[in-house]
Amino acid sequence: MTPSTDRNTELFDRARKIIPGGVNSPVRAFRAVGGTPRFVQRAQGPYFWDAAGQRYIDYIGSWGPMILGHGHPAVVEAVTRAARDGFSFGAPTEREIELAEAIASLMPGLEMVRLVSSGTEAAMSALRLARGATGRSKILKFEGCYHGHADALLVKAGSGLATFGNPTSAGVPPEVVQHTLVLEYNNVAQLEEAFALHGKDLACLVIEPIAGNMNFVRADTAFMRRCRELCTQHGALLVFDEVMTGFRVGLGGAQAHYASLIPGFRPDMTVLGKVIGGGMPLAAFGGPRSIMEQLAPLGPVYQAGTLSGNPVATACGLATLAEVRKPGFYEALTAKTRGLMEGLSAAAEQAGVPFRADSEGGMFGFFLLPELPRNYSQVMKTDGSRFNKLFHGLLDRGVYIAPALYEAGFVSAAHTQEDLETTIAAAAEVFQLIA
Repeated sequence: MTPSTDRNTELFDRARKIIPGGVNSPVRAFRAVGGTPRFVQRAQGPYFWDAAGQRYIDYIGSWGPMILGHGHPAVVEAVTRAARDGFSFGAPTEREIELAEAIASLMPGLEMVRLVSSGTEAAMSALRLARGATGRSKILKFEGCYHGHADALLVKAGSGLATFGNPTSAGVPPEVVQHTLVLEYNNVAQLEEAFALHGKDLACLVIEPIAGNMNFVRADTAFMRRCRELCTQHGALLVFDEVMTGFRVGLGGAQAHYASLIPGFRPDMTVLGKVIGGGMPLAAFGGPRSIMEQLAPLGPVYQAGTLSGNPVATACGLATLAEVRKPGFYEALTAKTRGLMEGLSAAAEQAGVPFRADSEGGMFGFFLLPELPRNYSQVMKTDGSRFNKLFHGLLDRGVYIAPALYEAGFVSAAHTQEDLETTIAAAAEVFQLIA
């Protein structure tokens, strides 16, 4: 036991006695990479400090929402001011209207927005609304795309084409997922056959346009175009899960990126989270008025939540969106992220380590593979043992990346050129060791 980890070990031992696995979300347990989780004591800018006082350059940023870095002064001021007025009311506030208006102004397809408290809740509610609005039961998702832990979405692909899902978690009865179809990401042939077989029964197709839960895998333009065409043709709703990508890959999210490549492109519904809360529990889903007005109290689709539109969280979100809307914000963030990926790629090449990276805006991913993967089965070919050595090598050098090779990473506006160069230098040392 070293001085840098002993306090973290003490806390982890204590946590495992009272919290299942010692953590309140599984990836935090370091089960995939081994070792002891770092218990964060505080964070500022692009850094956090663990229980032993060790500083790390943070590339998870609370899995995306800390796009400005930790403790941005304008955000802290807004949150402090809001907290003085009250934490929660269970009643409407003007601020939730302002946030909904801000979101809708940046994503033209969202004529109406409903605020909730988490990405899981938003995806679950969007799914129910899609079924209610279409009067259909079946949904289509893709292997490797994570849409929260709602029962109907915790499924994986079967052995045959467009098979009905099998539960991937105990406690999910098979009958709950019997209407969920799972296809291979970026597979147009499977997509077309699934719609030919089930199109008249599909309520929606739900997709991460840039998947962030099988590391970073983007949907091909031709594949996304076909998703849109088939949904329109068969009357199914195209639901974009932009919990990770919304306001992370650009001001208009991933849908703006695809709209620039596919004329007239627009999803029918959008699920948002992470950045719109600025680090506080907040998410949303939205779409055209004709669909959103199917929600209670106007329509028959029920959804409710005491903490939805929480006044402190909306203050945090509004302050964050105000900063990212400033001219040049995304250009600078994109340049930083690309610079980091280019530096890591060059260091890996020099060491002879197979390595491919991709990024959009402030979101990135890399793979210890000779080519970028296009779907989950290709992602699974990554050398897990070598990744674990890379993870711990960087951790020992004060660089914190996701403790699992299936998670995307994030650069914030607070990361400096010195931080990026330090990270690349650390990676270069580790690449030489694992080559």
